[in-house]
Amino acid sequence: MSKRDYYEVLGIQKGASTEEIKKAYRKMALKYHPDKNPDDSEAETKFKEAAEAYEVLSDQNKRARYDQYGHAAFAGAGQGFHAGDMTMEDVFESFGDIFSDFGFGGFGSSRRGGGQRVSKGSDLRIKVKLNLSEIANGIEKKIKVKKYVSCKNCDGTGAKNGNAYSTCSTCHGTGQVTRVTNTFLGQMQSTSTCPSCHGQGKTITHKCDECYGEGIVSKDETISFNIPAGVAEGMQLKVSGKGNAARRGGINGDLIVIIKEEKHPELIRDGHDLLYNLYLGLPDAILGSTVEIPTIESKVKIKVDAGTQPGKILRLRGKGLPDVNGYGTGDILVSINVWIPKDITNEEQKVFEKLKDSPNFIPQPEQGEKNFFDRMKSFFK
Repeated sequence: MSKRDYYEVLGIQKGASTEEIKKAYRKMALKYHPDKNPDDSEAETKFKEAAEAYEVLSDQNKRARYDQYGHAAFAGAGQGFHAGDMTMEDVFESFGDIFSDFGFGGFGSSRRGGGQRVSKGSDLRIKVKLNLSEIANGIEKKIKVKKYVSCKNCDGTGAKNGNAYSTCSTCHGTGQVTRVTNTFLGQMQSTSTCPSCHGQGKTITHKCDECYGEGIVSKDETISFNIPAGVAEGMQLKVSGKGNAARRGGINGDLIVIIKEEKHPELIRDGHDLLYNLYLGLPDAILGSTVEIPTIESKVKIKVDAGTQPGKILRLRGKGLPDVNGYGTGDILVSINVWIPKDITNEEQKVFEKLKDSPNFIPQPEQGEKNFFDRMKSFFK
């Protein structure tokens, strides 16, 4: 089943402002909130779908990529924020603050057994340069990054020997405190992170000597990940769990890989197609010639027919770049340019003066021959 357009999901126009996007999301999320729709799987799906749309459209960079590439901008294994992969707690953790004034329960943090807060480490962002060959074929990259990892000395707890802590006296180990508020929907019970232990459910009595109670230390780590074929400049891939470790246990952040594309010396990328400007001398354009054309991996020879006109475009099918979602491969488009010398010798001038009045050198375009603009319009139809 294909994804719905994010603007359609929130019921807004493409040029909607940030405030309009936020208001539309609040409206959708309130409508399909699980507190109002208990045990309704369809409402839960729409609630997650709205969260996915808001996650992209509320971020200026992600919204710009989506407007340009659509859902393909977030293609790739493990990349993006996908409604089908989310739990309700994922949504609450990411966007709970937008509903804080409505008193709904369950927002604000992810929790594990006993109600204790599960923290998440921060994401890492790196830029990776790829040439056309790597983009065409996909590649496995190994990158060394400096990041925070769990302290082995205390097993990431921050407590000396991993056990120098006691149960929090404020929340009694639950990691949260509960309050009841009156809203326009009636009385609602909500929870918030315990201010004393910050959701951990316990307090450290003696800090670890290596991480000084943080539970994490800085270290270089080599990370391997695969980049699929067909990616483009500015696309982002998410490598789940390869970001910074969380303080005192929890879930690792993610590694965000930003694609940078190296320019090819001869080929110009246009989506999945590659463009090449072929310059022919006047004799070759008149008499015809066999020329070499660069492709991604090597060169191929093509025949240029005698009398080929400037502006003609030759197509080498299947020699372009693959679609990142696997929907076919582009072409190489060869644009014919005829090189006219600015300076010629006296001997060359005499030759062309003899040809000047020859019938074959007087422009006589055939009635059915299209001009340059007509050819370009028909080519892109």
